[in-house]
Amino acid sequence: MQVTPSFRLAYVPGVTPGKWARVWSERLPDVPLALVAVDAADGEPTLRAGDADAGLVRLPVDRTGLSAIPLYTETTVVVFPKEDHWLAAAEEVSVGDLADDVVFHPLDDTLAWEQLPGRPAIERPATTADAIELVAAGVGVLLVPQSLARLHHRRDLTYRTMTDAPQSRIALAWPEELTTDLVEEFIGIVRGRTVNSSRGRGQTAAAQTAAPAAKGGSGKGGPVKGGPVKGGAARTGGGKGGGTAKGGAAKGGGRPAAGGGRARGGSGSSAGGAAAARRGRPKRRG
Repeated sequence: MQVTPSFRLAYVPGVTPGKWARVWSERLPDVPLALVAVDAADGEPTLRAGDADAGLVRLPVDRTGLSAIPLYTETTVVVFPKEDHWLAAAEEVSVGDLADDVVFHPLDDTLAWEQLPGRPAIERPATTADAIELVAAGVGVLLVPQSLARLHHRRDLTYRTMTDAPQSRIALAWPEELTTDLVEEFIGIVRGRTVNSSRGRGQTAAAQTAAPAAKGGSGKGGPVKGGPVKGGAARTGGGKGGGTAKGGAAKGGGRPAAGGGRARGGSGSSAGGAAAARRGRPKRRG
């Protein structure tokens, strides 16, 4: 019995893999994509345990045995109560502006701080979700990637962009020894490659598409009727019924090519006709 292949993709909170999952289902409809939601701290362990083929995780990760491709950097925001908070009047906020505010630093914080801003809370919240509840209670503020502020959205909270806070980076990671064809396919998707430029299946399709162009070097109808072209060969890949002469007239008085192709430059015997042909020649496309 043949086992249907599948691809397991882990992702941490705040990451939205939906757009890439849609492209996957269009390109590989016979290979199911399983999305595996994991906590922020569990992205790397999930990959090392073999519970996912690849993962959308937050950097940094230990590169020992893992490959990682950085994808994008997130904006950091400060979350605060919408009503009666001084930050509501600000358009942007700096770390120094928060010197007198209690700033929560949850245990699952995704930002790499050299020095924590503001005043520390009496106790660190266990999770970002717990910190959000404390912010809603008016106890302090919280700095998080914008995607997490949206994930934990509440009507009574809002946020502003931080100008100088650390930022979180999202990467695609996978076990280095398990760089399979399916992993290569997903790398191509997140990097925006088209189906013909992707590695693996797409590379084969591109080679098959390019193969007919290499045969013969002429159009379906062959060379221009009326003999060889004075001053050069017919242009490679001419239209049906024959190529257009690159320069000069075809022998035989500029006789039209079979199927409607015309010799560029008009008749060789009439200077006035050649000049008219040059005036009416379409511009060469870049």
